[in-house]
Amino acid sequence: MTPFILGTRGSRLAPRQTELVAARLGEGFPDLAVRIETIRTTGDRHPEIVIGELPGVGFFVKELELALLDGTIDAAVHSMKDLPSEQTPRLVIAAIPERDDPRDALVARNGMILQDLPSGARVGTSSPRRTACLRTLRPDLTIVPMRGNVDTRVRRVDAGDVEAVCLAAAGLKRAGLAGRITQWFSVHEMIPAPGQGALGVQMREQDERAQPVAAALDHAPTRSAVMAERIVLRRLEAGCRLPLGAYAAVEGERLILRAVIISPDGRHRVDVREEAALDEWRAASDRAAEELLTRGADLLANAGERR
Repeated sequence: MTPFILGTRGSRLAPRQTELVAARLGEGFPDLAVRIETIRTTGDRHPEIVIGELPGVGFFVKELELALLDGTIDAAVHSMKDLPSEQTPRLVIAAIPERDDPRDALVARNGMILQDLPSGARVGTSSPRRTACLRTLRPDLTIVPMRGNVDTRVRRVDAGDVEAVCLAAAGLKRAGLAGRITQWFSVHEMIPAPGQGALGVQMREQDERAQPVAAALDHAPTRSAVMAERIVLRRLEAGCRLPLGAYAAVEGERLILRAVIISPDGRHRVDVREEAALDEWRAASDRAAEELLTRGADLLANAGERR
C-alpha cells in the first residue's frame, strides 16, 4: 500500500506533534500506512535570526507547502500560529484537531514566578507579543531575544544565561517539560497568539482524501475559535511582527473572543472583547478587528507597524 506521507518541519518539537496526528490517523484508518517526512524550513535553517528579523512571512511553512504542491508529501502538519494569515492558493487547512493548552508559561530558576524575579533579571523570548506583555507586567526586566528548540532554551536557564524563559505551554508539554513550568500565565495576563496551542493539517485542495482526513481529525469548536483568531490577525496584517494577541474561547454554543494590540515597549495597549453565537464567529472577529483598528490607530501609527 502506498503510504500517506505527513510532512513536518525540522525542529525537535515538530515531529512529536506530527506523531500525535499520525496516531489519530491510524485510529481512524487502521489500514493506512502513515510515514513522516522531515523538511527543514527557512526558520529551521536560521535559528540565529530573531523572528522579527526574518524576511517576509511563512518562514516556518513555505518549504512544506512547496512539498505539498509538488506531491512530495500528502499533508503538512503545522503549528497554527506559524501559518500566514493568508491562505496559499490550491491548499486548504483540512483539519484542526482539538487544541492543547493555549497559555504562555514561565520557566525560571529556583521555582520563581514573574513577580519573584529581581529587577533587571534576564528573561528570554523570541516573541514580540510576549516581549510586550512582559514589559507591561514587569517593565524593570531585561528581555533577551532567544530562539532555538524548546529544550535548548530551557537549558539556557539551567546554564545561568538567563533567569527565565517565556514559552508556549503547549510546546513545553509536548516536549515533556511541563514539570519545569514555574508559572502559567492566564489568558487575561498574556493573551495568546492567534492559533497558539493548535495544530493544523494542510492538504491540496483537490485531494479527494481531504474530507475523510477532516472527518477523522477536525474538532469543530477549535476550528471556529482558531479561524476567528486568524481573521483578526489577517485584518491587522500582523504577521509575526506586531505585538498582537487573540484568543477565542468556546463556552457551550457561545464564542468569546478577546484580542489585544500592545506597543512594543508595553506601555500602551488596546483590549477588545466580542461575544457571539458559535455559528456567528466570523462577524465577531470582524467586529473585534475593526475595533482594534479604530481604537488602536494612533498606537499602530506611532509604532510604525501599519502598512
